[in-house]
Amino acid sequence: MAGIRVTEVDWQRLSNGTAHHTQEYPGSELVVRRGQRFTITLELNRPLESEETLIFTVETGPQASEALRTKAVFQTSELERGDTWMAVKEAEKENTTTFSLASPPNAIIGRYQLSTRVSSRRKHSDRKLGEFVLLFNPWCPEDDVFLNSEEERQEYVLNDSGIIFRGVEKRIRAQGWNFGQFEEDILNICLSILDRTPSYQDDPATDMSHRHDPIYVTRAVSAMVNSNNDRGVVQGQWQGKYGGGTSPLHWRGSVAILHKWFKGRFKPVKYGQCWVFAGVMCTVLRCLGIATRVVSNFNSAHDTDRNLSVDKYVDSFGRTLEDLTEDSMWNFHVWNESWFARQDLGPSYNGWQVLDATPQEESEGVFRCGPASVTAIREGDVHLAHDGPFVFAEVNADYITWLWNEDESRERVYSDTKKIGRCISTKAVGSDSRVDITSLYKYPEGSRKERQVYSNAVKKLFSVEASGRRARVRRGGSRGLWRDDLLEPPTKPSITGKFKVLEPPVLGHDLKLALCLTSLTSRPQRVQVNLSGATILYTRRPVAEILHESHTVKLGPEEEKKIPIAISYSQYKEDLTEDKKILLAAMCLVTKGEKLLVEKDITLEDFITIKVLGPAVVGVAVAVEVMVLNPLSERVKDCMLMVEGSGLLQGQLSIDVPSLEPQEKASVQFKITPFKSGPRQLQVDFVSPHFPDIKGFVIIHVATAK
Repeated sequence: MAGIRVTEVDWQRLSNGTAHHTQEYPGSELVVRRGQRFTITLELNRPLESEETLIFTVETGPQASEALRTKAVFQTSELERGDTWMAVKEAEKENTTTFSLASPPNAIIGRYQLSTRVSSRRKHSDRKLGEFVLLFNPWCPEDDVFLNSEEERQEYVLNDSGIIFRGVEKRIRAQGWNFGQFEEDILNICLSILDRTPSYQDDPATDMSHRHDPIYVTRAVSAMVNSNNDRGVVQGQWQGKYGGGTSPLHWRGSVAILHKWFKGRFKPVKYGQCWVFAGVMCTVLRCLGIATRVVSNFNSAHDTDRNLSVDKYVDSFGRTLEDLTEDSMWNFHVWNESWFARQDLGPSYNGWQVLDATPQEESEGVFRCGPASVTAIREGDVHLAHDGPFVFAEVNADYITWLWNEDESRERVYSDTKKIGRCISTKAVGSDSRVDITSLYKYPEGSRKERQVYSNAVKKLFSVEASGRRARVRRGGSRGLWRDDLLEPPTKPSITGKFKVLEPPVLGHDLKLALCLTSLTSRPQRVQVNLSGATILYTRRPVAEILHESHTVKLGPEEEKKIPIAISYSQYKEDLTEDKKILLAAMCLVTKGEKLLVEKDITLEDFITIKVLGPAVVGVAVAVEVMVLNPLSERVKDCMLMVEGSGLLQGQLSIDVPSLEPQEKASVQFKITPFKSGPRQLQVDFVSPHFPDIKGFVIIHVATAK
């Protein structure tokens, strides 16, 4: 009898893709999720004899072995077992047989080679059938990444666009982001990110064997999205200078970044800041099948010395002294949360886990952060893996201001304590609205429970590390304070102060504000007011001073006075960064040595509107109208619209905008032809060499063609 061989393989990509929620991945390669059956049909050159059985082999990575679980050999069976690979014969018709194959719910993820041979008395060699990709499975209850809500799976795994919240606590702005996890080549690039890790380069077989574990995979991705240790994807830059690369604010999504890194032979892409790192990591983890979202924390602490306080040093005009100030409080910081079980910590810490790819501090010698359980952060369990102290400080540290005198002495200055960790935000499931998730990270400010948690965290942070060795924690460095020796806060001064914006602060216009001072006593007072203003980055790092003036104010008993402040456009236009932010400070020196620092962060507003002129249908061109405004009091030319949107247009579109007179509005129209149905995000940036990018986005609901 002739030897048996496979003559054709049908991977049933359409039906498997639908069943596994992987039909959006492009290309001909089968993509399935672990812990769930998928079917393939094999055509043989003759029917199987009764004593003949097909034996399947799956293997992934180099030096695949059954001991490391990177290889499995199994034959058709009627028994279903959840802990091993299995195959079941579903149907047989002449020379064609359909099989169901399934991996265990804790199988290693990645690209697999599938081969088969016949079990009989005669010897047969393995026949390679081809490759398929196995992903994490949030739909499988036995998978560590299981997420119980279908609405949340649609949002956090399958939605290929999202919103990142930026700005300042009092003025939160939404920015669109194209995750694009189903775009051409992105899955391949995400798998190659895992293969570029130092641990894979050192020992590929062992590294592959850990890829069943979302804790291991997400921690590896957190390190690889930044370029600090490992020629990772994105190079950070916080100096406000972006020569030789792309400004972080020019990116509209992850796809262009990942393609550039891959095509450039893994050369880090210049440049990113926190929202870019978070956007790219969200793409990678959603692509690999882990439910992930982007989270913004306003007034976010960067506590370099782990003393749970941000110590800011200022001069007599309230200007930040950068050479003394190691800690910082960013206007906002963006990280990710991914949903999975913590087998290492126990079930009470399952759920959302903080991951942060922005290279701020090293973790075990590598710039990465997480996964840190959000529940552990809320309960003050900072001793648990990974990087709990840093994340806890980001949302809980104290903000302390010091006046640094010319004789190098310092004194605490009273300032309306900026509360760290405000308005922690993420995009709502199924809509564009902002959801405040601060309560997942901490108990209400000032509550008894919050104080208990803080005290619990301080004890754990400054006593024994999880390893049992007494930790040597630098508390405050040369100028900082020992946490348990914090000085009493300064006496509340006999005046209050507040900046008031008199007209909305608009890009291209003069700024009009007032400093309102109120006496709280029944006696007259003299106040020396030193005002300063600077353009800043979103990290509150000053770029250039734009205001420096002093006033002497006489306040009668319980009197309020306003000091008008005007900053012309010409004063700030040369030094305004793309963050469009200005920081004002007033150091108020009251008689009897009282001191009050008043600060105000301002984000300049801009204007863009986007309208879709008609119904959007797959395969049918539809017009889009964009209304833009020249914000300046001078004529501008060489402006463009940069347009991007997954499922709406291939790649990016650039459209010239005609010259605009001062303050002129203009309408620009163009056409797009959607090629995917469902809610789709169209991003439009108004780009000019004369002012920072003005960004807008709109959600378009695309119908299937009838």
